[in-house]
Amino acid sequence: MSADATSQEPGSESDTDRSTEATTTVEVRCTGHVREAVGTHDLEFAFEGDRLRDFLEAFFDEYDVEDMLIAETEDEATAHGWAEPPEELPGTWRKNPEGEQTRTYARVCINGRFNEHYDGFESELEDGDRVALIYPFMFCC
Repeated sequence: MSADATSQEPGSESDTDRSTEATTTVEVRCTGHVREAVGTHDLEFAFEGDRLRDFLEAFFDEYDVEDMLIAETEDEATAHGWAEPPEELPGTWRKNPEGEQTRTYARVCINGRFNEHYDGFESELEDGDRVALIYPFMFCC
């Protein structure tokens, strides 16, 4: 190893350096309104970085679907008219912080699981992972 390679402290890599070093390729599945806007339900997408956040930023730069999926406020992420939840919720209930949540009924999944069950937008992605962008068609009578 060269002296330059060993001079950097472990963990001193900045987020900017981290996200520009690696390129990750994932399979993207789109449903509902996202599928309609993107023009296909299945595509391969390469981006710089290895986190869900990196993927979303790159994907939204190429496809104009961010407003369809990402909630800016807690109110946009909350469904109204649902029954009140019980005081003691079963299991582990987590949600992403405000500004990193999906709109009501929209979801982002990694390999079939909601991103909240991993590390939210900080979830690491690997080549070949499946990212689903879900915004179903909703019909009312």
